Amino acid sequence: MNPERPSLADVKAYLRYAFGVYEITILREEGKMMYLEHNYSIEIENESLYKLLSDDSVIAPFDEVEELCIFIKKS
Repeated sequence: MNPERPSLADVKAYLRYAFGVYEITILREEGKMMYLEHNYSIEIENESLYKLLSDDSVIAPFDEVEELCIFIKKS
């Protein structure tokens, strides 16, 4: 039996929680995109892959939310 994959809503809820912990401001959300402070945006590729963009240019993919948050906070 295969466990169900988390829904996009579940993934976004988890990211909202993590961004709150790291005090990262979410400006708006549209589909698979989350727009953040400092011209960052996140494209949710799947439940464990997040593409970080700045001014629509890809910076890096992340598979760990904590690493993503730390990178954003250090920038």
